[in-house]
Amino acid sequence: MTDKSFDTRAFRNALGCFPTGITVITTMGPDNKPEGLTANSFGAVSLEPPLVHWCLGKKSGLLEIFQNTSHFTVNVLSDAQRDISNQFATPAEDKFAGVDWQPGLGDAPVLAGSLAVFECRNEKHYEGGDHLIFLGAVENYSHIDGTPLLFNAGSYGIARPHPDDYSPKPDTVDFEDLMLW
Repeated sequence: MTDKSFDTRAFRNALGCFPTGITVITTMGPDNKPEGLTANSFGAVSLEPPLVHWCLGKKSGLLEIFQNTSHFTVNVLSDAQRDISNQFATPAEDKFAGVDWQPGLGDAPVLAGSLAVFECRNEKHYEGGDHLIFLGAVENYSHIDGTPLLFNAGSYGIARPHPDDYSPKPDTVDFEDLMLW
């Protein structure tokens, strides 16, 4: 941006008004070393074919690993996994220390207890300013009941029903039908 008056801190604060889920993106790196990081830049792209995206800063030390891996896993964290979010958000030699996981497709780690898991083929990358946008072709997924961990205005939070949503949803309306895919 060439406008010197653009306030990036205020812009970040404005972005923080939009709550996001918390994920840990994982892959198997060189020498069979599991790698991962906390990200809230995850979203759906397409149902047919099933595609998702996430973004990684170009200054990340893990950028080259994620660019060159065949698969990555998006682990959507539950409200009980706040410590895991913090563990993967900070620099450490072994971010997987004490974390229960199993190898998934392409050996990308699947974290135990994740609310949802999307195992993806590393499909394409796109330039996006100071980030690289990763497009993943979903080859396997799973989910369990629970409450997602959220991030909003610089703090963790949880989702709960709105107090006005006191009546059950009609059987004839599917949430998917309300989305503008």
